[in-house]
Amino acid sequence: MALLQIAEPGESAAPHQHKLAVGIDLGTTNSLVATVRSGLAVVLSDELGRTLLPSVVRYLPDGGTQVGFDAQEQQSVDPRNTVVSAKRLMGRGLADIAHRESMPYDFVGAEDVQGAQGMVRLRTAGGVKTPVEVSADVLRALRARAEAALGGPLVGAVITVPAYFDDAQRQATKDAARLAGLSVLRLLNEPTAAAIAYGLDNAAEGVYAVYDLGGGTFDISILNLSKGIFEVLATGGDSALGGDDFDQRIFCWMLEAAKLKPLSAEDARLLLTRAREAKEYLTFHGVAPITARLNSGELVDLKLTTEIFTEITQTLVAKTIQPVKKALRDAGLQVADVKGVVMVGGATRMPQVQRAVGEFFKQDPLNNLDPDKVVALGAATQANLLAGNRAAGDDWLLLDVIPLSLGLETMGGLVEKIIPRNSTIPAARAQEFTTFRDGQTAMAVHVVQGERELVTDCRSLARFELRGIPPMVAGAARIRVTFQVDADGLLAVAAREQTSGVEANVTVKPSYGLSDDEIAGMLKDSMAHTKDDAMRRALKEAQVEAQRLIEAVQSALKSDGELLSAEELGRVEGAIAKLQTTALGENRRHITLAMDDLEAETKDFAARRMDKSIRRALAGRKVDELKEFGSHGENK
Repeated sequence: MALLQIAEPGESAAPHQHKLAVGIDLGTTNSLVATVRSGLAVVLSDELGRTLLPSVVRYLPDGGTQVGFDAQEQQSVDPRNTVVSAKRLMGRGLADIAHRESMPYDFVGAEDVQGAQGMVRLRTAGGVKTPVEVSADVLRALRARAEAALGGPLVGAVITVPAYFDDAQRQATKDAARLAGLSVLRLLNEPTAAAIAYGLDNAAEGVYAVYDLGGGTFDISILNLSKGIFEVLATGGDSALGGDDFDQRIFCWMLEAAKLKPLSAEDARLLLTRAREAKEYLTFHGVAPITARLNSGELVDLKLTTEIFTEITQTLVAKTIQPVKKALRDAGLQVADVKGVVMVGGATRMPQVQRAVGEFFKQDPLNNLDPDKVVALGAATQANLLAGNRAAGDDWLLLDVIPLSLGLETMGGLVEKIIPRNSTIPAARAQEFTTFRDGQTAMAVHVVQGERELVTDCRSLARFELRGIPPMVAGAARIRVTFQVDADGLLAVAAREQTSGVEANVTVKPSYGLSDDEIAGMLKDSMAHTKDDAMRRALKEAQVEAQRLIEAVQSALKSDGELLSAEELGRVEGAIAKLQTTALGENRRHITLAMDDLEAETKDFAARRMDKSIRRALAGRKVDELKEFGSHGENK
């Protein structure tokens, strides 16, 4: 995300004009708010000195809410009305929530709520709530903490999101901020925020990897830090992998080890809480005792060792290394090119994670900044500059990228990529398209995201129509489609017919139903299907060209069919029928040969039509006129 210089040269804010801006790390498990004081980024604490705010909200029957530690204490007592890890539900639809049946919430079907757009909704004692509203309550608490600590209203906030969040998730985060009464200066990718904190604090230069394993998401970013420029070379990750999944593995182990029967919602939440506590305890100890008295009266008394924990979570750790390898390939780098590895997120404290990252990169990861705080500190640093509090030495630029390509559907269900993945943002690209049929006066614009060649294999983002195109022959209209991705990674698309000036546009606010696995799997699928996709694209292009040829010949027969004898007409119609049948098949070579046959059968017909056109143009002209016309042509 390009960091713009807000203040004019020589007009940066004076000390008494310091604007109150904050950076917020809206996390799956915990959230933080930070600001810049006396040139240093610091995390703000509550009245008890606690910097972390659990991302937990409890809704009460009287309409009140509990946020943070108070809500967290009640999650085992009142699980149905206490929402945890709302970040994993942001920008999601009901069909996208894995293991929904094991969650204690009362989910509301989208069809039950007018205008729900497929968004996940939860029925609570305080009414039906969306993840956006839950996140807004967390942000509202952070805003109150900041304004109390800073002594005034905020001018704005930089809010961090996982680098691999898609457009729906980013838009949901921005909506939550607005509900909380926050002015969003920028959405900033979490790994990039961490790089800001490390780069400025350590004056680092060179290629760095940012490994960010939070409560609900995993991100990897490869960055180049050089002379005040933070350039993201590549990014990757998994929007459905985090510390919560490690808790779930411990929970499943507990069920098996204690031979427990199906649990109530209260007991399940209690054991999940004990699982998280055991995970954190094992960071510094070899054995974690797990004790819990269930509502049924049954006592759970287990001991989880580091060895068992490592064994039951080894596939999760391995799952983070694959995107790391892919990001390095995208950046065109080897492991040896990486100068340092920055660890971000509380889940990176787990010894098996530290060990796996160290072994892969062949160096000890950097841990000199608190992994829980580093994202908020970096966000605060950028918020301070965006608010106009620019100080001497603050000349630096941040160049972020989009994680997946953006494009349009063209004839035959093909994808034309307009902005390729890993393009620096903000970005604007334009491309011209044209009409397919004679007299076409409207065009449907279908915006998609992904790496595959066919629309069916990519993610649909938005659709809109450009109407009022002047009727012309196919291919004559010039429609310029412009894509603009802003610094938050959000997309706007506009289409304009160049001759008439008619235009249409859409700010992409995609449906909330993107599959959790889909965005992380798109790049993997594109690599695995590269050859197949190329062949399928070539087939689709041949089928589109065949249809174009058939329509052109049929149009010519309709207007000038009398130029052919019955026998010739029969041969042409036979060639058309053959091409129509062949075009429905899967053999591109056969389609090409059938097109050649049709063109051969219509070659004489085309010549006769040309002669007819010339005779029509010369009809009624006198010889003298034609001679005079010829002499004028020679004099030119």
